[in-house]
Amino acid sequence: MHLKGVCQLNHDVRADQAAECKSVIQTSVHKNLGDSLLLSGGLDTSIIAHAAATTSKPKCYTVIFPLAETPDLPYARSIAKKLGFEWDVLELKPEDLTTRVTEVIRILRTFDPMEVRNSVAVYHGLAAARDQGYAKVMTGDATDELFAGYSFSFNLPPVKLMRRLRDLWKVMHFSSKPMAATLGISASLPYLDRSVVEFAETLRPEQLVGFRNKRKYGKLILRVAFEQIIGKRSAWRVKTPIEYGSGTTYLPKYYATKIKDSAFTQDRTDAASRDGVKIRDKEQLEYYRLYRMMFPPPAELAKTAYRCPDCGADVGPDSTFCITCGAYPIVVSPQ
Repeated sequence: MHLKGVCQLNHDVRADQAAECKSVIQTSVHKNLGDSLLLSGGLDTSIIAHAAATTSKPKCYTVIFPLAETPDLPYARSIAKKLGFEWDVLELKPEDLTTRVTEVIRILRTFDPMEVRNSVAVYHGLAAARDQGYAKVMTGDATDELFAGYSFSFNLPPVKLMRRLRDLWKVMHFSSKPMAATLGISASLPYLDRSVVEFAETLRPEQLVGFRNKRKYGKLILRVAFEQIIGKRSAWRVKTPIEYGSGTTYLPKYYATKIKDSAFTQDRTDAASRDGVKIRDKEQLEYYRLYRMMFPPPAELAKTAYRCPDCGADVGPDSTFCITCGAYPIVVSPQ
């Protein structure tokens, strides 16, 4: 039996597969139930919210950067209202930005702009939950890696898609865990439960990627399985990275206005000549300045012969990406 009216072409999500997906994930949410939830209102956190609502009422938080558009807000508001959850909107104000960014860089030891942009919103939410007495915060991490949520995955041909996913599964890591631990609380990741991972490993490309109204989607089986529960609006919401949904994608423009061109040119030159670090833009320069207030140059911390060509940090021999500076793609050769 096929679920009609949701996806067409060569994509096959049977009703029994959708039912199994729903059962595995709902069970995992109940097993990993937290007292609070970082709620973006996207597919992943909407599923968690609805599954949790059958037995509890976690406190919900949505983080926004007030100088930018914040697409998450109306979706999160709708979910919280529908489920009757207590819900706070947390503004990451410009005057708090340096403190929060510094904390993220200290914990993660990175000056990768994308990592910092995404993680600072999560950290702000985790810190608020801790300050209000909550101890276990649920997040929607891991669905993009497990169920082909990234466009760079789901646009690949089937064989390459599965190869890419298996590569991601080997290296995936989530900043919410170390950041929560530093705050003295825990991050609960229901999608990273072994039962969910094992279920994802059984899926084929046509159950992960499909079309609806001529638009291509990843995480197909999740959308089909939970559409009737969370509603079409959330089930078929196009993936929005944390930085876009929260508005921290505005940070490159923000730092571009804060750092003078002359200072950028000089500090960029100094980083290259003194530390062997290539700085790409003003946002990364700001993060590197903060990084260097806490750590020596990445090359001085390196312990292997395999180094990032842009910053000198340790990377694996087959790496194409540097988690320290965010350089991509990189070609690694022993030094």
